[in-house]
Parts: sequence; C-alpha cells; structure tokens
Amino acid sequence: MSRSRSLLRGRGSHDSGKVGMVELFFDLVFVFAVTQLSHSLLAHLSLGGALQVALLMVAVWWVWIFTSWITNWLDPEALPIRLGLFVLMVAGLLLSSSIPQAFGERGLLFAGAYVFMQVGRTAYSLWAVRGEPLNMTRNFQRILLWLMFSGVFWITGGLLEGPQRLACWGLALAIEVLSPSLYFWVPGLGRSTLEDWNVEGNHMAERCALFVIIALGESLLVTGATFAELATSAEGVLAFVVAVLGSIAMWWVYFDSGAERAHHRIAHSSDPGRQARIAYTYLHVLIVAGIIVSAVADELVLVHPQHASQAAELVIVGGPGCSCWVARCSSG
Repeated sequence: MSRSRSLLRGRGSHDSGKVGMVELFFDLVFVFAVTQLSHSLLAHLSLGGALQVALLMVAVWWVWIFTSWITNWLDPEALPIRLGLFVLMVAGLLLSSSIPQAFGERGLLFAGAYVFMQVGRTAYSLWAVRGEPLNMTRNFQRILLWLMFSGVFWITGGLLEGPQRLACWGLALAIEVLSPSLYFWVPGLGRSTLEDWNVEGNHMAERCALFVIIALGESLLVTGATFAELATSAEGVLAFVVAVLGSIAMWWVYFDSGAERAHHRIAHSSDPGRQARIAYTYLHVLIVAGIIVSAVADELVLVHPQHASQAAELVIVGGPGCSCWVARCSSG
C-alpha cells in the first residue's frame, strides 16, 4: 500500500527553494557547535590542538551539509521530515556539548551522536523515499552503506584514546569526504550520477549563506563579549574596531556580490548537482573554518593588543585570509 503524499520537496514554484522555519530552528544547534569549536581552538592553540579542532570542524560541517542535502530533496514542512529534524536536533546538541572533550572523556559520546545523525538520518530518508523512482532509492542506499562503513571507525576511535583516536577519526572523516567524489560507488549497486543529485539551487545557496551568517555571528559575539570584560584602553578600543571591521569585511566579500553570483550560477546551471558538490559542499567548509579562526583571532587581538605569540599571528592572519580567498574563488 503506497502512501498518499510524497515527502519530496516540490519543484518549479516561486517558493520551492525557500528555507523553512524548521530548518532555521535546526540551525540553532549549530550556533552552539560553532561556539564550542572556537572556544576549543582558543583553549588548545597548538599544532596538535588545531589538528583536532580542524577534524571536529569538518565533522560538524559534514553532518550539517548532508542534512541540508536531505532537506533539499525532502520537504521539511512534511510532518515526518519535521519530526526527523527534531530528533537530529537532540543528537546535535549531544554532539555539540561533547566537542570540548571529544578527544578526552566524551569521545564515545561525540562519535555515537555523530554516527546516529549520519546513519540514522540517511536510513530515515531511505524510508521516506520508498515508492519513489529506483535511482533515488539506490542513491540513498549507497550513501547509507558508505556512512555505515565510516561509522565503524568513528565508534572504534571513540573507544580508543590519544593518537589512535585521532587516526581512526581521521580515516572515518576521509572516507566520508572522499565518498561524493567517488559518487558513492558500491560493488553491486554501482555509483550515483549527477542527475541523481538534482538539487534546488536556490535552497542550497541560501542554506550555505545562512551557515556563513552563523559563523560571522560567532565572530561578533566573541568580539563583543571579550571587549565587555576588558578594562577600557586606547589599545583595546582600537583592537575592538579592527575586529568588527574584519567581520564586516568578510561579510562584504561573501555577500556583496560573491554570494549573488554563486546563487545565480547554481540556480541557472544545467548541472546543479556538480555545483552543489564542489562550491557548497567542499569549498564552503573552508570559508566557515576561516571565519571561526577569525573569531579566535579577534579574542587574541583584544586580550593582547600589543603583542602576540607565533601561533596567534598565524591565527590572526590565516583565518580572514583563508575565508576571503576561498569566498572569492567559490563565487568566481
């Protein structure tokens, strides 16, 4: 017996690419995640700490962007999909809360929440597309198998400690990051095609732009909160102004014309799946990472306006530079 209503997102109408309120509500979990990441980097400002936070950052982005792909295909206003997002929010809060101790005592919690979100969401989506064309079902089957495979290494890493955990999680993340480039090829099931990844370009562009806003919001929050705790001084005021101007500059580079050009390109592309994979799935993580590093740089400049360590100098220069350069590249 087939269900009476498809759970797929509608296409072709003037508002088919509109981001729903439930998606914005879901994003609030990642406001917390971004804050946790910036605080973790500030607390572990070393090569090893940066490597750990980079891995966690990509993991957070990966679970968010995969969910954005799902809500591009499925209708988030449909009750089953909305309820699924609420369940993901609970798991996302557990994941975000464990970030500071992900390489400590909460490693298994982080890994468990992450695997639940990735595997559980994809399995639920596979259920949601039952009765739809076979190529869509096969696409979700392939994605599910890849995520189950990587999940073994996430859970194994959560049970290990130190460098072994980092190695296992690095391998797990590499599997997931590589999988779209291989079109989720699975023996016996073949591989997905770009036609299988036909996305609503307006929706994908807006979703990623909103995550950039989340990251920029963290930069402003760090600047304001840090300045509020400092004694007033000329150096502090100057550092505050520079930090705010830096956030404005990053917004300007991304939103003044770059985002609009990229938005127009994917919305009118004959191959939106390729655009979504390269510009929005892969390149945007570097933009977001650069902004998060910039937030850490803002706090370092405010607290120590007259001097900085070598690590701090790398953060101060590298964060904004990476974000602005990739934003320009992704927008063409």
